[in-house]
Amino acid sequence: MRDERTARDETIGSFLEKLAARTAAPAGGAVAALNGAQAAALLAMVARYTTGPKYAAVAQTAERVTREAGQLRAECTDLIAADAAAFGAVAAAYALPKETDEQRGARSAAIAAALVHATEPPAAVIAAAARLLDLAEALAPAGNRTVLGDLAAAADAIRAAAATSRILVEANMAGITDTAARERYGEVLARVDMLLARADAVASAVRADLVR
Repeated sequence: MRDERTARDETIGSFLEKLAARTAAPAGGAVAALNGAQAAALLAMVARYTTGPKYAAVAQTAERVTREAGQLRAECTDLIAADAAAFGAVAAAYALPKETDEQRGARSAAIAAALVHATEPPAAVIAAAARLLDLAEALAPAGNRTVLGDLAAAADAIRAAAATSRILVEANMAGITDTAARERYGEVLARVDMLLARADAVASAVRADLVR
């Protein structure tokens, strides 16, 4: 398990080495959160280029995007560590003894509970993706044209974050027995198709603008 500071300060090479290792975490959930963090950073960069007299009419939008994208970048970065910790708990539950009926019952209950907890990070990434899309959609019509390609890259990263997180939530739900949790995560999943469509629309609009 890595603490928050390590997750924030880890080098790209170190993260990729751990990602490639035969370990439960970091894995897809960390990649989804990282995609969200990268998207947030790109949106903040585009917003910071959308300043000065030429962009006075959208100054408030650029300031808001810069501020909120910074918050979302921090949230998504924290979710990298949260995902790793949650799946450490899942791995520990799977490692519980299963020699007797009592042990098997306790192990199954522990796995189901751990999976509920492990589904929180990807569900939170989906929520963050929705907020990131709000920022991308606000910035797209007025962003600095020289960095609009980066805005499209942010939209694609948001799409990847949401799509990857959906797969992880679906996979976890197969082992979740808590009815309330299943309903809650089902509602999260129901929003993903719309998020993907919105991300595609932002990227397509930027591409059309760039080739005018």
